Amino acid sequence: MNSLADGFAARGPSEVAFGATVVSGAHFFYGRNTHSVHETFRVQSDDGRKLRIVDNVNIAPSVPVAPGDHIDVQGELIPFARGGPLVHWTHHDPRGLHQDGYIDLDGRRYA
Repeated sequence: MNSLADGFAARGPSEVAFGATVVSGAHFFYGRNTHSVHETFRVQSDDGRKLRIVDNVNIAPSVPVAPGDHIDVQGELIPFARGGPLVHWTHHDPRGLHQDGYIDLDGRRYA
């Protein structure tokens, strides 16, 4: 597993794990490629990077985040996504083809 800095150095998709503070509330959307409901919210990583988290809530439970919450995240970093860097695959892969991710909040794992 890469640190967030290593993930940005890779300049392409890479698996990362990091801590972050939530800076926006979650909002939900229907993914036109995945045909699933997702939640997204913004965070600032412990090393100061601003990112967007995109979590498929058809696969994993919604994470009840609020600005100021500290979370730990594991997922796939897309450093140069349209709209800024994002981390997705923050849940298990029901088909077992992708490394499982998670979001930890207040002692609970959402995966």
